Amino acid sequence: MPTPSLASLPIRRLTLRDLTACADLSEDRGWPREEHKWGFLLTAGKGYGIDDPGGGLVSVCAVTEYGPHERPSLAAIGMVLVAERHARQGVGRRLMRHVVAALGTTPLTLHATPYGWPLYEELGFKATGRAEMVRGRLTPGGSEPGVSTRAATAEDLPAILRLDEEVLGADRTHIITRLPAFADQLRVAEENGRLIGYAAAWPNMDTHVVGPLIARDTETAKALLASLAARTDRPLRTDIDVRHEELLDWAKERGLASVAFNSVMTYGITELPGDWNRRFAPLTVAAG
Repeated sequence: MPTPSLASLPIRRLTLRDLTACADLSEDRGWPREEHKWGFLLTAGKGYGIDDPGGGLVSVCAVTEYGPHERPSLAAIGMVLVAERHARQGVGRRLMRHVVAALGTTPLTLHATPYGWPLYEELGFKATGRAEMVRGRLTPGGSEPGVSTRAATAEDLPAILRLDEEVLGADRTHIITRLPAFADQLRVAEENGRLIGYAAAWPNMDTHVVGPLIARDTETAKALLASLAARTDRPLRTDIDVRHEELLDWAKERGLASVAFNSVMTYGITELPGDWNRRFAPLTVAAG
C-alpha cells in the first residue's frame, strides 16, 4: 500500500479521546505533555488534527471561542503543533488555513513564538502586543499590597462573570465556570464588598500557572499574585502583558525570572476588545 501524501490526509475535529495523542505530540516537539491543559482545551473549546497513518497525530491545534455560541465574537488559537518527522512540509500552514476558513468572519487572536511568527504573518495575522512569561517562587518581603483577598465561593461566580466580560470584552461563561474544577485555587479581591479582581492558579506539570489575572489596578494584581503564591509549594508561571511594567518589575524583584516573550497577534481586528489596563495575564496563552 502506498503511503498517503500529507496533503491528502483529512483534517478532523478532535475529542477528549485524543488527549493522550495530543500530549504525545507535545512531547515529540520538546514541549511538556500538559495533559491537564489539553483536557481543558478539548472540552471547553475545539481541537483540530490530522491523523498519521502510522499512528498518532501529524498536526493539531486548539480553538477557544468567546461570545454567543452561534456567533462567537472572538476566537483564540493555540497549541499549533506539527510532529517533528513531518515538520517543514506545509502541514501547519494547511491546518491553520483550514481553521481560519472554518471560523469565517470571527475575529481571531493567538500568542506567537518567534518560530511560529512567519507563518501567522503570512496568513494575515498582525502583531498587536507582547506578553512575557515569568517563572519561579514568589518570595514575600518589603511592603505588602494593602488589598484584601480571599478564596472565591459559588456566590462570587456571577460577579466574576460580570467583571470578566467587562474586562475581556466578550462572554466567557463556558470558560470561567470551569475554573473551580480546573484550578487548584480561585481567589477574589474585594473593596467595600465589591469585587475588584480575581485570579486562578492551575496545575501544569511541576508549576502552578496563574491565569486569568484580572484586577482593577497593579496593587490588586500584586495582592492576588502574592495570595496565590502563599498557598502553594510549587513555582508559579504566568504570562504578563508587557505594558504592565510595574507588575513585572515587582514579580522579578520577588524571585520570578523571565523565560520567554510571545507576540500577541490578531486577525480581523486591529486590537483585542475590552480593557487591557485590567487584563494582566490570560488563563493560558493557548486560550487567551
